[in-house]
Amino acid sequence: MGHFWKKVARPAALALAAWTLAPKVPVWAQAVTTPPAPVLSAAHDPLAFGPDIIPRGTMVEGRHGMVVSAQHLASAVGADILRRGGNAADAAAAVGYALSVVYPAAGSLGGGGFSVVWLPGKAARSHQAGQGHAVFVDFREKAPAAATATMFLDGLGKPRPGLSAHGWKAVAVPGTVAGMEALRQRWGRLSRAVVMEPAIRLAREGYVLEQGDVDLMGTNLPSFREDPYGRHIFLHEDGSTWKVGERFKQPALAASLALVARLGGDAFYKGPLAGAITQASQQGGGLLTMGDFARYHASVAAPLRCGYRGFTLHTAPPPSAGGVALCEMLGILEGYNMKALGPHTLPAVQVALEAMRHAYSDRRSIGDPAFTPSMKVVGQVLAQRYLSAVRQSLPLDHALDSRRLQVGRAAPLPLAAPLGPLAQEKHETTQYSVMDHDGMAVSTTFTLDGWFGAGVMGGGTGIWLNDEMDDFAMAPGVPNMFGVPGSAANAIAPGKVPLSSMAPTVVTRHGRAVLVFGSPGGSRIPTILLSVMSGLADYGFDLRQAVVWPRIHEQWMPPPVEVEPGALSPEVRQGLEKLGYVIVPHRPWGMVEAILTDAPHLVPQAGATPPRRFFGVADPRHPGGAAIGY
Repeated sequence: MGHFWKKVARPAALALAAWTLAPKVPVWAQAVTTPPAPVLSAAHDPLAFGPDIIPRGTMVEGRHGMVVSAQHLASAVGADILRRGGNAADAAAAVGYALSVVYPAAGSLGGGGFSVVWLPGKAARSHQAGQGHAVFVDFREKAPAAATATMFLDGLGKPRPGLSAHGWKAVAVPGTVAGMEALRQRWGRLSRAVVMEPAIRLAREGYVLEQGDVDLMGTNLPSFREDPYGRHIFLHEDGSTWKVGERFKQPALAASLALVARLGGDAFYKGPLAGAITQASQQGGGLLTMGDFARYHASVAAPLRCGYRGFTLHTAPPPSAGGVALCEMLGILEGYNMKALGPHTLPAVQVALEAMRHAYSDRRSIGDPAFTPSMKVVGQVLAQRYLSAVRQSLPLDHALDSRRLQVGRAAPLPLAAPLGPLAQEKHETTQYSVMDHDGMAVSTTFTLDGWFGAGVMGGGTGIWLNDEMDDFAMAPGVPNMFGVPGSAANAIAPGKVPLSSMAPTVVTRHGRAVLVFGSPGGSRIPTILLSVMSGLADYGFDLRQAVVWPRIHEQWMPPPVEVEPGALSPEVRQGLEKLGYVIVPHRPWGMVEAILTDAPHLVPQAGATPPRRFFGVADPRHPGGAAIGY
């Protein structure tokens, strides 16, 4: 399939005021050599592998920094920013803007997400022992002021199919621009013009479509045809689809990016872009207003911290449940000698599955901490006393019935009422990881929710809008598109942030970042990251081995255990089935983008001096990604 993501868009008629940058050919625009990607099947999922995982996640080494993303052009943009004197925050903002151009199905100015930033202390940057600290940037979408808890229910109190996932009512207030600007303004050192130039050029001049681009476009053809603006960009004038080898330009998006580059976040939240998007929303029956945009801001707070095998993880706190679930699973497993049990042996898999089951059950009471007592729940389920009690309650001779678990209770209760069937899992999100020579690290996960979000474009802006309202609970017990049952803690309210599973993570030891990673994958994100962390810390895998290691997943409800090809030996599978586990084979999932410092294995570091080598791996489950170091 070659370079999976070389794509670049074609004209959109309605353009906003454009801003022309000085023409020159930066490093990111030059040829980048990456290993050829395997030919993969796109029969069911344009990003998934075929029947078997191809274990060829090439590990790349850099001496001064590393960028890893799901799109090789975006990775090249970030690496070039580092070469030009930018730091990890500059590169992270540049990659985010570039992904809005070259990966519009999942990364967009119309979406939102989270970042975890590791800031090395001044002493660390001067090659002496020193303490850094981590910050969490929340630029997740928020419900409009006119949103109500029952807005997606019919007269009988039942969810109206599709309303929360398609069309303008599904759109929450976007946060991506606020998030990228927070990264650049607070911790970057380059100008906005320099950081945004690559994305503007990619949108204006275009890039050549390859098979993966065309496949992804094929997931949204009905929306392309229905949207009066999207069809002029993502379809030819005669209504035909784009083909491999064609040059795809997005002049309207280039103009929107240029406005942000010239005017800053106000262009998006108080200026013409907000006006165009809210006008389109009102015409389409949506709820967005100029007031919603003007009130939006990204927030900066302390990340969630937890430990595992002597390392400290800094990850997403509520309104994400992803970091909480990851820390709870690791906290449970730390009480076992996983190395002695062995990778994916029967006892190792059983304790991992039950740790997953408890963590996903406990996430039910988590929501936006501004509206719910979520931090109290977090403190309870991550307390050592509770984690120890969970370990003592885990059965050794049978699979626990998920319906018997209650939030914050280690021991199972009498049989509870079953939930209804859950929706199929998807992974329409994107992750990227960046680290610079001073040891600053940024892990970012952002999304539109579904492919191309709600399938609506913001007027003549060239920007696809999210369907993040689907991440709220429509009604108690009713699942969203990712199969996660709704709860009162995640009910819709004006200005509220929907619950998420995204968990961008930075791992430190001795005051220095040693691992930067994250993944898309919806509700599977925590178990994806658990697999990587356990592979590195428990089994001594190198970074490539930890990323390509076949995965298993259990999320409390529904009860089946999903397994990637090759994850379980026939003997282990039979043993699990005898214990009562229902095993369901599943196509590979997730796209881990990871960076490890100093050595290809996760090893204790001698001190807090800046890293001397960087190792990057882009998950081969998605062949268009790339790790690029320098």
